Amino acid sequence: MLLMALKKVLQTVFVLFIVSVASFSLLKLAPGDPVEIMLGSEYSAEAHAALVRQLGLDQPLVTQYLDWLGNFVTGDWGTSYIARADIFTYAFVEALPVTLTLAAFSLGLAVVLGVPLGVLSAVKKDTAWDAGAAVFALTGTAFPSFFLGILLIWVFGVKFGLFPVMGFVPPWEDFWGGLYHMILPALTLSTYFIAMIVRLTRATLVEVLAQPYIAAARARGEPGWRVVWVHGLRNIAMPLVTIIGLQLGTLLQGAVLTETVFSLPGAGQMITSAVLGREYGVVQAGVVMTATLFVLVNLAVDLAYPFLDPRLRPR
Repeated sequence: MLLMALKKVLQTVFVLFIVSVASFSLLKLAPGDPVEIMLGSEYSAEAHAALVRQLGLDQPLVTQYLDWLGNFVTGDWGTSYIARADIFTYAFVEALPVTLTLAAFSLGLAVVLGVPLGVLSAVKKDTAWDAGAAVFALTGTAFPSFFLGILLIWVFGVKFGLFPVMGFVPPWEDFWGGLYHMILPALTLSTYFIAMIVRLTRATLVEVLAQPYIAAARARGEPGWRVVWVHGLRNIAMPLVTIIGLQLGTLLQGAVLTETVFSLPGAGQMITSAVLGREYGVVQAGVVMTATLFVLVNLAVDLAYPFLDPRLRPR
């Protein structure tokens, strides 16, 4: 187990290295001169040359990459000229926790609602409950998140005034206030995942409940809830964990639109503002952060497989 985990970690390190090279290369290939952007509209040739030397842009690309990687690993990410702040503080300390909070609430809501609805649909197969769950799953996967967010704002925020439509309250400072502010954004972002989990849970559980060992458990007189929630769900844990890990990229992509609609100061809105302002250093930091998060989640999923299925444990 330890050797297998070490191999997975080494693979993750290699992937992160490729991500860093790609991010650095894309920054170099981006249109425009970052020095001109930092200096503004009026500058002298001497000031331009001095800033190029100060930033090390006159060095070979390999030297520039190694310097950038060393600074990035130690937390020196440069300075945002739009936010007038250190990029590490702006991106990692301030923006990323907002996105992680939104993602955590959305995933939690998706699992809490999606799994029971999928189980109900499987147990009540070919009934009105099953048909209703199928309609919800189809609608949820087809609904654009930005339109759903605007609709929820209009109905629950403007029309009835039940929930706030913008702003962020850190849940580690005020949990219930943070939860109250996160209900509409989390519902907007998680609707697609709720529908996907419902479909996956229903399809997998219907297959599992038709297996001989389920019939044997029923013949032994075990309660119906135990047959479904213990014997059945144990065998659909791996597909659920897999789909949650693989869909993190879609979750982060949807967070960009959701944070923009609800004015949340997260990494998605930060990257959008940086792209519009041609602030490539912030874009680079955001890309590396989100890619690292995605890779680490997939590493956690890979390491969880042997614990979920003993057959995958090395002998």
